[in-house]
Amino acid sequence: MWRKRERNHAGLICISNASFLSVSIRRAIEPSRSSTMLSEQSAATVRATLPAVGAAIGEITERFYAKLFDAHPELLRDLFNRGNQASGAQKQALAGSIAGFATYLVNNPDQRPDVMLHRIAHKHASLGIVPEQYPIVHEHLFAAIAEVLGDAVTEEVAAAWTEVYWLMANALIAIEKRLYAQSEQTGWREWKVVERVEETADVATFKLRPADDGPVPGYRAGQYVSVGVTLADGARQIRQYSLTAAPGSPERQFAVKRVTGDATTPDGEVSNHLHAHVREGDVLQLSAPYGDLVLEDTDAPLLLASAGIGVTPMVAMLEQLALAGHSAPVAVVHADRSPASHALRTDHAAYAAKLPQAETAFFYEQYDEDAAGYGRPGLVDLADVDVAPGTQAYLCGPLPFMRAVREQLIAKGVAPADIHYEVFGPDLWLVQAAA
Repeated sequence: MWRKRERNHAGLICISNASFLSVSIRRAIEPSRSSTMLSEQSAATVRATLPAVGAAIGEITERFYAKLFDAHPELLRDLFNRGNQASGAQKQALAGSIAGFATYLVNNPDQRPDVMLHRIAHKHASLGIVPEQYPIVHEHLFAAIAEVLGDAVTEEVAAAWTEVYWLMANALIAIEKRLYAQSEQTGWREWKVVERVEETADVATFKLRPADDGPVPGYRAGQYVSVGVTLADGARQIRQYSLTAAPGSPERQFAVKRVTGDATTPDGEVSNHLHAHVREGDVLQLSAPYGDLVLEDTDAPLLLASAGIGVTPMVAMLEQLALAGHSAPVAVVHADRSPASHALRTDHAAYAAKLPQAETAFFYEQYDEDAAGYGRPGLVDLADVDVAPGTQAYLCGPLPFMRAVREQLIAKGVAPADIHYEVFGPDLWLVQAAA
């Protein structure tokens, strides 16, 4: 498709990498911030070239990150997740977000993928991303595109994909600006650990209060905070953890699962640091709370489904429902390896028990007969779970789990628009694809 279009426009000048960069950087410095949709001319070009870009996007992102970190090594040390870089997850996420955004624009010319944009913007805000960083990304990303695709990148193609980039970037910048303006906390703040609780062999809860004894800003059930730590080699790495207490708590409370790597994925640097070194009295740097998958104030029936450490936002939601006296039906579904690995299981069950119409269904791959009254064997199966008409569903866990639960919910009559997702890690853009 790409080469066919190149032949159809043989009269266009194939620009060199240097002139391509000149065009791209000029557009990056002076983007059209008033535009919200892709122009018809650019849409046609993007539609024609999308298969070629998609086929090469893996190599493009590989070169992009190499160029970016060569020019700005501090970004890898102090901002980007080094584990996700080592495993390739971050590269796949960037590739997916660009291709996903472009595909959405050409297939939906009068809309934007706002679910994806808001999800990414909340993550960016929790990291402290600023507008000045977007031209840096653009410069190295488009240099990588020019290297990989060479003379196929005509001025028309460069202009069209630059328009895609700045539509996405400007939308994110605008959302992030609003998030910063609404936040009660500017930048990072020091919080002191006042208690540490060992939930399971691999999960610990940390409870913190402001080191300056100042007020605790509010948040919404389902939100997370970024935690910044300085590691042994001097690098400052950042990770996000869902808050596990209901809004109104005088503390910041979050649970951390120790991430153990394998042949393709390294051990989690931050999770292992927190488990090994952080105790009561230690001080951590936390961001303001962010995250747009939050429990809405509603009287509707609910379903809260989680798997593994995805239980963390659900516990906060359940506590809030219990405190609010929610009277509509609530189905509480969870999947785990075993009862022993089910983090926050006591709180999970206790908050559900406080709701007048709550049903719990905990599924364990390794079924413990001693816990027969507490759970069910096998993978999640909603066949025997009551899902009331008008249910709003909240899902958190690995993507295969959420897709499986979503299919079962739709089969039970839940509207797709009423199924909401939280995705941990770099795959935020997949929320839009899953929907």
